[in-house]
Amino acid sequence: MKAFKKAIALFSLVVLVASFGYSQTTLKLGHIDSNEILSMMPETDSLSKELQNYAEYLDQQMNAMAMEYQTKITNYQDNVATMSDLIRQTKEKEITDLQARIQAFQQSADQDLSTKQADLFNPLIEKVKNAINEVGRENGYTYILDVGAGAVVYFEGGDDVLPLVKKKLGI
Repeated sequence: MKAFKKAIALFSLVVLVASFGYSQTTLKLGHIDSNEILSMMPETDSLSKELQNYAEYLDQQMNAMAMEYQTKITNYQDNVATMSDLIRQTKEKEITDLQARIQAFQQSADQDLSTKQADLFNPLIEKVKNAINEVGRENGYTYILDVGAGAVVYFEGGDDVLPLVKKKLGI
């Protein structure tokens, strides 16, 4: 049984090496840093500014809620000794409810900001992706690896297709 497993493993290794050796003669590899090409796109600055403005707007809303919360806390602490039980309970509920609203707003704002970023940048990413695909087809590449996305830990050789994609995009 061990001999049979060794024979299968050896046969698999021979097939793998043979197919790898054959495929290396027809492979053409290229690489690109997608982060670099995106940073070069003229649209990136305006989209980043729009996203930053939206983030600042959300932050202003959050700060207004935080100031309201702090005011209620201060008011409660200053007057708790003179409040009746009913007023104290009502104020505590207001503070607790406001705290919950702030937390819900923060989660919603984070999701909303992520959605806004995707809405803004996905068309640009798609434009770069299409340019990379066109460059790959036009120049006979088998693979173009994105070293900017961290998908490749090591690369040696291959062609940096960044100049070709820049030319395709007109930048």
